[in-house]
Amino acid sequence: MNNVVLCGFMGCGKSTVGKNLARKTGRKFIDMDVYIENKQDMTVSEIFDKYGEQGFRDIEHEVCKELAGMSNLVIASGGGAFTFDRNVKAFKGKDTIVFLDVPLRVIKQRLKNDTRRPLLQRPDKDRVMEELYNKRLPVYRAAADIVVKGENTPLKTAFGIINAVKLK
Repeated sequence: MNNVVLCGFMGCGKSTVGKNLARKTGRKFIDMDVYIENKQDMTVSEIFDKYGEQGFRDIEHEVCKELAGMSNLVIASGGGAFTFDRNVKAFKGKDTIVFLDVPLRVIKQRLKNDTRRPLLQRPDKDRVMEELYNKRLPVYRAAADIVVKGENTPLKTAFGIINAVKLK
């Protein structure tokens, strides 16, 4: 096995679970958005402002190809990364894509005090979030090799991945 790539909606625990999973399996953890920010020397928001969404998505795709060429990683993908088939194809076949399946009510609870995500600062955030969640859920399921329930603690979810993927 090469890399374990976590996908799912914002707030599903990709980064927190990923860090636990990496620690328990001796792999290196990479948060894709942080990786992009470090490579570009700007925040994701700044990249969006300067290059637009398409510019960001092109950078994201190059990073997907780069990370897929590495090994022994636990990668927390960006929430939108796997909504693009070219990013799924970058990892599919050589890496294991794990969808962290968390109900929307749990995600809303986890993100209730979040001030970092622009989507969550809107007055209609609940409606927009629900629409985006319903649109992305089938895409995440289609991309995933394995689906793991992500409602438990990050550590329990990490052990669920270890068991499902049969990691050592």
